[in-house]
Amino acid sequence: MDATFTIVPWVVWLPVIGLLLNLVFGKWLGEKASGWLASLASGLSFAVAVLLALALAHARSPQPVTLHLADWITLGNFNPAWEFRVDTLSVTMMLVVAGVGTLIHIYAIGYMHSNVHHNGDPGRFRRFFVYLNLFIAVMMILVSAANYLMMFVGWEGVGLCSYLLIGFWFEKGQGGIANAKAAKKAFVVNRIGDFGLLIALFFIFWAFGTLDFNQVFAKAPEVAKAMPAVIVAVTLFMLLGVTGKSAQLPLYVWLPDAMAGPTPVSALIHAATMVTAGVYLVARSSPLFNLVPDAQGVVMWVGALTAVFAATIAVGQFDIKKVLAYSTISQLGYMVAAVGMGAYTAGMFHLVTHAFFKALLFLSAGSVILGMEGSQESRRHGKTQAQVEMDALDPQDMRNMGGLQERMRLTFWVYLIGTLALAGIAPLAGFFSKDEIMAAATRFPLVFVLLALTAFLTAFYMGRQVFLVFFGKARTPAAAQAVESPGLITVPLVVLAVLSLVGGALNLPGSELLAKWLEHSLAQAAPGQFIIWAALLSLALALLGLFLAWLVYGRRSLGVLDNPDPLALPLGGLFASLQNKWYVDEIYQKVFIGPYYAISDFLTRPVDLGIIDGAANGLAWLAARLARGWSKLQNGYVRSYALAVAFGLVVILGYLILK
Repeated sequence: MDATFTIVPWVVWLPVIGLLLNLVFGKWLGEKASGWLASLASGLSFAVAVLLALALAHARSPQPVTLHLADWITLGNFNPAWEFRVDTLSVTMMLVVAGVGTLIHIYAIGYMHSNVHHNGDPGRFRRFFVYLNLFIAVMMILVSAANYLMMFVGWEGVGLCSYLLIGFWFEKGQGGIANAKAAKKAFVVNRIGDFGLLIALFFIFWAFGTLDFNQVFAKAPEVAKAMPAVIVAVTLFMLLGVTGKSAQLPLYVWLPDAMAGPTPVSALIHAATMVTAGVYLVARSSPLFNLVPDAQGVVMWVGALTAVFAATIAVGQFDIKKVLAYSTISQLGYMVAAVGMGAYTAGMFHLVTHAFFKALLFLSAGSVILGMEGSQESRRHGKTQAQVEMDALDPQDMRNMGGLQERMRLTFWVYLIGTLALAGIAPLAGFFSKDEIMAAATRFPLVFVLLALTAFLTAFYMGRQVFLVFFGKARTPAAAQAVESPGLITVPLVVLAVLSLVGGALNLPGSELLAKWLEHSLAQAAPGQFIIWAALLSLALALLGLFLAWLVYGRRSLGVLDNPDPLALPLGGLFASLQNKWYVDEIYQKVFIGPYYAISDFLTRPVDLGIIDGAANGLAWLAARLARGWSKLQNGYVRSYALAVAFGLVVILGYLILK
């Protein structure tokens, strides 16, 4: 084994060291030093991942390497160890998590400085970076695990970090608790998916006697032949975990609400990394899914339906981050559909490129929001008129924007690059990764139609967003006085924009570098394809979507805020349904949440307080009455006690004589 592989634990330890140093010394380091310390920890973790990738690339045959760190649990036959797995799949995920994560750390130094001071709580700055480093650490545990139990630790850890960061501004939102409720919603919905993954692990240990990847995958054909129902159960319960973590139907509802978290969180956790854990789980477990085509079909349909469903909702949203949130759900559907079709390389390729352009779009949206709120200099000298107006306006509502390309030129250009990459316009990264999935979908005509419709809708709603935000005239004083963000924010945007431009080179048709790289971890994956007619059709649909967005939103200057959306009148109730997210949250409220609360209230008042507490209180009352009754015998008079003794003797003697 190459000695370089022994450094793999440092991908976890370095972020942990960073968060510990910030916890202990952060109060004395100050803001910038605290932020740069966390960024350095993430950056060094990325450097370790690069060294691991180079070691694999220089190996004659980059086969998986397992590094044993420590024994963990020994309980009969159950003895999972704390072991790291270094292979091309895990290292790819490490590079994405730490690389994009480091850029977002740097961006967050500028973004959170602006926000914590604007909100009067500078003490939260250090806490935010502690949470970010914790997320990098547990995400690295997830992707580097050599067994399912260690992976589950990382799986739960990223869920915890998501909860902490969604509710970071816990006192904000409608009624002062909306952000806290959003965090709770994400946590509860993810627990449903985690339950599915946990049941899958129980089945794996029962059938295989181990949770180690190598042993499970080696025994999989034998177990599938002897107990085919078990493999079906394992894969379907894993799919339940995927629907929770990767926001697929029907458990996607937490992700749009997660936009309550700071924008760097939306970019890192809810666009580029954590939400792709479900895709990684299916790819990692491909030897199991390949044995059950029916389960693969279910995965494919869940992904395809999620892709088109979320895309329709994005068309009717006005919150700049909510549009990107539903776009993320839709693109995750693309990835899930791909791995369900057995196109694991295509799914992972889109995972990587999506991390580039979706992180770029979220961070650029954060730059827009900061620009709408005014410059830091104006804050130091009191509120501007635009900021006074913004007290009553939502800085994330696209109807409050307009004309920002003139005042935020750099943000506009990087946003445009991210939009074109997401829409799948050649030769940007999204074109190549999305069309590889489309090529794989040609084997499933109806799925191909759904994904093609999604491509059209993606281009349309992203064109709509760009025209509403950057073109036309400013629709509010805040938009008219918007300012470009400082360099600490814009430099990471430029880097991500470059990656979005050239990221398609990772797996260009003909070279297929990523496919050759991943084949050592995904040996049974279907080879990548590039079908020219499918690519041209997808490109044509994307261009059509952008053209229609220009016709509706771009060629005319939209009116003031109280005017309805140009689509509202022609689409009528359909647009209202899109704007209200097909009323899924309301349906869940009536079908699940409302009855749950009703049952809880019934069990609380009549059952718990009435019957159970009543019985306990009744026993206490009876004991007290008996105690008071018997206490009368203890009156403190010796003659009473002597009389009682004499009476007792008479009774005993009478019993003996009469016997």
